[in-house]
Amino acid sequence: MPGTTTLGAEVTNVSGHCIWMLIDDEELALPYAEFPWFKAATIQQIINVVRPTADHLYWPDLDVDLSVESIRHPERFPLRATTMSKSFHSPEPPPPVH
Repeated sequence: MPGTTTLGAEVTNVSGHCIWMLIDDEELALPYAEFPWFKAATIQQIINVVRPTADHLYWPDLDVDLSVESIRHPERFPLRATTMSKSFHSPEPPPPVH
């Protein structure tokens, strides 16, 4: 349709260390250390990304929302998800009762 603007966001490469994205004319890396949700994801889950607004990416298969700014400057966003093993560990068992 003439006059329709599409917001471009495309996964261009998936490596053992990160995902590479082309967002408009800018290529950005999403290292798994900063974005752990993608490390165990399938290629199909990773490439299924939508960009509903200029500063918002969404992976529906993974239910992951990211701002483009958080990809450009992850150091400005100190609250990060932890891996399942870190966030859902079992507490120490209570001492036995004698």
